[in-house]
Amino acid sequence: MKLLIDTNIVLEVILEQDKSEEVRTLLSKPEEHEFFITDYALHSIGLLLFRRKLHHVLRQFLHDMLINAGMMVAALPVEDMETVIVASEKFTLDFDDAYQYAVAEKYDYTLVSFDSDFDNTKRGRKTPAEVLQG
Repeated sequence: MKLLIDTNIVLEVILEQDKSEEVRTLLSKPEEHEFFITDYALHSIGLLLFRRKLHHVLRQFLHDMLINAGMMVAALPVEDMETVIVASEKFTLDFDDAYQYAVAEKYDYTLVSFDSDFDNTKRGRKTPAEVLQG
C-alpha cells in the first residue's frame, strides 16, 4: 500500500508523544508499504525542529527515514496548485491539509493522519492502527 504520512504522524515519533510506538510499528514495515511524505510536511517538520534548536533531530530523521528507510518525498507541480485550492474550498481544509489531500489524490496514496479534518473528505484518512489492522 502507498501511504502518505502526515506531518502529525512523524511528529508523534520525533516528539515522543502518546502514540509513538504505534507509529514506529507502522514505519518499521517497509516490506508491506511504500512510505511518502510531502515536501510541505518535510519543510514544516524542519521549521518546527529548527525553532526548538533541534537541528540534530532533523538530521537524524533525514538519515533514518529518507536516506536509509527509503521514505520518498512527494510534491505538487505549480500547475496542480489549483487542486489545493479546490480541496480547501470543497472540504473546508486549511492550506497544509489541503496540500496533503491534493497530493494523496494526485498520486492515489492512502493518507495516514491523526487529523480528523480529513474525515469529511472523499478520500478520508487512516490512523496508523487502522493500517496495521489491515
